[in-house]
Amino acid sequence: MMRRRTTLLTSCTALTLALGATACGGSDAVSAGGGDKALSGQTVTVAGVWSGTEQKNFQKVLDAFSAKTGAKTQFVSTGDNVSTVVGSKIEGGNAPDVVMVPQVGVLQQFAKQGWLTPLSATTQKSVDAGYAPVWKKYGSVDGTLYGLYFKAAHKSTVWYSPDAFSQAGVKPPTSYDDMLKVGNTISDSGLSAFSVAGQDGWTLTDWFENIYLSQAGPEKYDALAAHELTWTDASVVKALTTLGKLFKDKKLVAGGQKEALNTDFPGSVEKVFGPKPDAGMVYEGDFVAGVAHDQFNKTIGKDANFFPFPPVDGGKAPVVSGGDAAVVLKDGKNAKAGMQLLEYLATPEASAVWAKAGGYLSPNKNLPLDSYGDDVTRATAKSLVDAGDSVRFDMSDQAPAAFGGTKGAGEWKLLQDFLRDPSDPKGTAAQLEAAAAKAYKG
Repeated sequence: MMRRRTTLLTSCTALTLALGATACGGSDAVSAGGGDKALSGQTVTVAGVWSGTEQKNFQKVLDAFSAKTGAKTQFVSTGDNVSTVVGSKIEGGNAPDVVMVPQVGVLQQFAKQGWLTPLSATTQKSVDAGYAPVWKKYGSVDGTLYGLYFKAAHKSTVWYSPDAFSQAGVKPPTSYDDMLKVGNTISDSGLSAFSVAGQDGWTLTDWFENIYLSQAGPEKYDALAAHELTWTDASVVKALTTLGKLFKDKKLVAGGQKEALNTDFPGSVEKVFGPKPDAGMVYEGDFVAGVAHDQFNKTIGKDANFFPFPPVDGGKAPVVSGGDAAVVLKDGKNAKAGMQLLEYLATPEASAVWAKAGGYLSPNKNLPLDSYGDDVTRATAKSLVDAGDSVRFDMSDQAPAAFGGTKGAGEWKLLQDFLRDPSDPKGTAAQLEAAAAKAYKG
């Protein structure tokens, strides 16, 4: 889920190259969030999971808002458990004005508990003009828009070593079967195909989601995400079978299943882009670039590159995303000023600030691509925006945390068990259904 992904991963930001052009919105963008120092003397408190570089880069956005409106801002890092921290602050009479929510499920929880204020007409107008309808859907509860998706992740990217591909004489594949063939060729040349971060169960959910979305299609994906389709459905078993073929192939998985289960996400990137490469490819989101660049000094686009997660069994190429949605709490001391912050965050002007700093993707299609500092980030952003309504939010982030977001439990643990022994996809599907049924009921 995004709460554990962005804090852990993109704190190692992507490139911080200089920006040649910044984005400006139209008349709505200029007026949104003020601009006449109307909020002088007020303080807007913002809570979110970000820390490290992410927090510093978001602070640049908040500083731009302050320069525009005169408001002061205060960011409070919640750690992973946003709902617990925010709930305790509300109970203690110290609610923040704005929360950056990293999960659809948490946003829905906040709305159903009556904690949220619907977004203003100005913000809704910006969302209608700049966002694909799917982002409005994920920010809404019972038809009311509460959440503005300010930061997104593109989780349908496979990162590879151009040097490993060159030595093996292969090119980026255009289908899942071709990807496995490329992997076998890379293996024959001396490296394993994939570095798999099995120690972090969330990476395995992302593998499953990309295969399932492409193979089963968006309607079944949506139904499974809402638990309107059971995990024992034949489409789930088929996706697990497809994934299992990769997991059990020692030529494809660096070090085999045992080593994969002892490899965390940063370690999986190191196996491809570190000083002693063991594999040619690592699947994960756009945030791989940050780790490759910041920890291993790789030039993105030259030493490290990506290709889109390829289509499976003739389906469409999947585009799985995640994101952080800004919401306004009713109990915040400066909720009105908080709403003006969201009006600002909805503009390309605000997104351009973080795009310039690096380690950021915006779902706002009105943000010019030249706001990003390098070609690879521009390509990733274009892929995300061009996907439009075919984007699907990370399924585990839509689930109750007991099923989709708890270490050592639910989907994370069961997919780790499946990586360890992928011989019984039907049995794994039954276990997933039992865990899901319990969590969704709760």
